[in-house]
Amino acid sequence: MTTRETVWEDTPAIAATSAIDTLRCIPSGPLLSAMSLSRVTPSVAEDIHSMYRVIVNMQDFEPTPTVDAATLGAGVVKRPTRLADGRDLIYFDDPGTTLGPERAVDARLLDPRPGTATMRQDVLTGDWISIAAARQNRAFLPPAELDPLAPQSSTNPSEIPSTYDVAVFENRSPSFGPALAAGDDTPLAPDAPRGLDDLDHLGLGRTRTSVGRCEVVCFSPERTGSFGTQSVVRARTVIEAWADRTAALSALPGVEQVFPFENRGEAIGVTLHHPHGQIYAYPYITPRTQRLLDAVDRTAPDLFQRILEHEQAGPRVVLRGEHWTAFVPFAARWPIELHVLPHRHVPDLAALTDAERDELAPFYLRLLRGVDALYPDPTPYIAAWHQAPVHVGRGAVRLNLQLTSPRRAADKLKYLAGSEAAMGAWIGDIPPEEAADRLRDAIEGVQL
Repeated sequence: MTTRETVWEDTPAIAATSAIDTLRCIPSGPLLSAMSLSRVTPSVAEDIHSMYRVIVNMQDFEPTPTVDAATLGAGVVKRPTRLADGRDLIYFDDPGTTLGPERAVDARLLDPRPGTATMRQDVLTGDWISIAAARQNRAFLPPAELDPLAPQSSTNPSEIPSTYDVAVFENRSPSFGPALAAGDDTPLAPDAPRGLDDLDHLGLGRTRTSVGRCEVVCFSPERTGSFGTQSVVRARTVIEAWADRTAALSALPGVEQVFPFENRGEAIGVTLHHPHGQIYAYPYITPRTQRLLDAVDRTAPDLFQRILEHEQAGPRVVLRGEHWTAFVPFAARWPIELHVLPHRHVPDLAALTDAERDELAPFYLRLLRGVDALYPDPTPYIAAWHQAPVHVGRGAVRLNLQLTSPRRAADKLKYLAGSEAAMGAWIGDIPPEEAADRLRDAIEGVQL
């Protein structure tokens, strides 16, 4: 085993992320002594600005000669492997990448993964709430030297052992999983949901194991940025990764819905500046999607096509291509809100054709860069890919992107106060047609 040390001066100890369990901090002063950073509270850490050493316990290893590969659409190459604690890690190489086929072994000495969380049912609404206390240990705005999503180095025991183009790995402290409802090579949950009928039943004190999967999608090895700062080639690789993981996660036992998303900006609650998104594989149909299914039942099975045609004929379209249309919705809730629909019915990203994926890469980049062009500095947002449930409603729910931002002016955010947060009754600040005009002008000025 190799022990490596590095020294930073005048850096708060709290900056060393507690998501890296092999990290220990030894200050030069008397305040702490060989204490795991996961035990350092923010109140204590604010006073720790002394020189400290990061000690990384790593096994000696040789790089893996070659990781098995599969070629996906657009020439993207998929290379699956595993992290030191058994979690999946999948590299997605750009077409024409300069990377070779070799990938380093993850040689960290990691503690066992936290146990799977428990869901509790809110009997007043039927909603299931995952109580995932292990998430309290996740990284919180670490310094660039300790970016847990950067490629590993001798001084940074990050989650990804090799340099990469795009990388996807299982979250170490997930909201759902790692246990599944069933499976040959996965831990089995003793009290997993027994199907949608089981979850629909209402009762006081009902609990179930939070089976499923949570994954992190790293868009780039660079330490700053977002999806919108990537090249068209890289965006296409990420889209291929989303589609691949949507298909894989949909096939896991007990998974009912798969949700890729990107949170961007500290105002949204982002705790890592590294360009990345996430994918949740839920053991239930999410409340928003269930309401959507109810709306389809009350109106017509072709509701999404009717919405598309209605918006294409109206004043709120901001960008239109051969396969995709982006618009501000008729009843927008947020100051910045964009919806994107494909022109044909597809239930999820995995069902897109190569042509649809090819157009989506520059199309989506233009939208994101247009949003950023509205104000002098980058805009916080949530970009949410709504996909049909795995087992029901696939002929009714069309894949759609919903991008929302609370930014209502250069120096103002919309906060969810009493009416929205408590009652779910929304009040819009900006007329959707006005928002569409501004976004359209901003997008027209975007050069890729």
